[in-house]
Amino acid sequence: KSGIRKVGVTFVARSAGQSDAVLQPFVPGSGVDRIPRIQQLQIAGPYSPAGVSDTPSRQRVFICTPPPGASSTEETACATKILRNIARQAYRRPVTDEDLASPLTFFKNARATGSFDAGIESAVTLILSSPKFLYRTEDVPDNAAPGAVFPINDLELASRLSFFLWSQGPDDELLEAAAAGKLNTPAVLEKQMLRMLKDSKSHAMAENFAFQWLNLRSIREFVPDPIVFPNFDQSLKAAFTRELDLFIESIIDEDRNVTDLLVADHTFVNERLALHYGIPNIRGDRFRRVTLTDPNRFGLLGKGGILMVTSYPNRTAPVLRGAWILERILGTPPAAPPPDVEAFPENVEGEKARTVRERMEAHRENPSCKSCHVVMDPLGFALENFDAVGAWRATDRYSGTPIDAAGQLVDGTHVNNPSELRRALAANPEQFVQTLTEKLLMYSLGRTVEYHDMPLVRRIVRDAARDGYRFSAIVKGIVESAPFQQVQISGSAKGEN
Repeated sequence: KSGIRKVGVTFVARSAGQSDAVLQPFVPGSGVDRIPRIQQLQIAGPYSPAGVSDTPSRQRVFICTPPPGASSTEETACATKILRNIARQAYRRPVTDEDLASPLTFFKNARATGSFDAGIESAVTLILSSPKFLYRTEDVPDNAAPGAVFPINDLELASRLSFFLWSQGPDDELLEAAAAGKLNTPAVLEKQMLRMLKDSKSHAMAENFAFQWLNLRSIREFVPDPIVFPNFDQSLKAAFTRELDLFIESIIDEDRNVTDLLVADHTFVNERLALHYGIPNIRGDRFRRVTLTDPNRFGLLGKGGILMVTSYPNRTAPVLRGAWILERILGTPPAAPPPDVEAFPENVEGEKARTVRERMEAHRENPSCKSCHVVMDPLGFALENFDAVGAWRATDRYSGTPIDAAGQLVDGTHVNNPSELRRALAANPEQFVQTLTEKLLMYSLGRTVEYHDMPLVRRIVRDAARDGYRFSAIVKGIVESAPFQQVQISGSAKGEN
């Protein structure tokens, strides 16, 4: 029948019998052909539809329906109610009669040759193709000079806040506060901000901001060497993404100290990921929260997705991992390599194999390379026990010798493993919080952070310190800041911002 359905598929009986086929260890899924697996599922129906189903999405559009035999006036009144509701959400502000004039014309023209639904479809098409929907504009005063700074109005502030926290337009409650001219009141603004952070739509912060900041979108493009990592598959790659999504979301939802991104002792795993991490007693595809017992897996630095995107497809890359920490965690990106830098020395067949660390030490003997490598390499070497897909290892794949993860950071701190590196980074929380704040301010404003923004960044960090560096405290500092609530005219004519 029509309507929303949940469909599940399972097997009553399973066979654990091994295949008689020749084993192909580099072909994922081979050797298990006697275990039932779904290759295709087809769902058919409904077979005798009597019209359009009254689905939840349709109900959100058709908030009224003209009765059978309704007059043209009654249909127009209902259409006006429907289009006013849609336009209000699309334009992110109260709608005027002028806003509705063109959509109603489109409705009437389509209704003259078709059904009521066809008229609404035509009008909605116009609304969704309007610049009022496609662009966020901020009105410029007629007498404003280029370079002038002025506050945005409440409705514009509502859109900024909503797209910052939800990556979508404001809801009715936020629009009502803005339309009443109350949103610029600090108490009302803070109340709305806290409400929105608690809403499930704030998940967009993890998915959009954090994944961009930490370069986690590269996970989907990363393809490990199947010869070196024959057990890696798409389900593990998907699990890496889901783990980081849920982990970062948990810090935001629970309004925790943002340094917990580095030190938190929990994560989210399903059976496939738990097997990769060596966590016992996890069954099924459902992700569930677990408390970690291995301190090397705590925080972001123990997550397989991050360890994978900071590697090469066939081996680890201490330089990439060190540079990632410098740029994404500490906010001090390394300088670009010199143009004549030598290629990384690979092992030569027939000669004694060397570890990545040994080859890196030979590589950085060049004085032009050493100045940067002395900063990056200890950070990357501390993570060397994790291979290129984030699995723990004790010996080097090339030489068969024990992994040497020891190093000395530029401040003199000695680290020997991921856990000690994490503690060293967390010992100076202000630097990590400042980096996060700078990236979050950039995300909220849609522009790069300039030198003149840094006093604001440092002030937000100082204020957040008094509130335990909670995520909401940093967001509050950004939302209440002048750059977030003001706009600067860059052009010479009205409407150019």
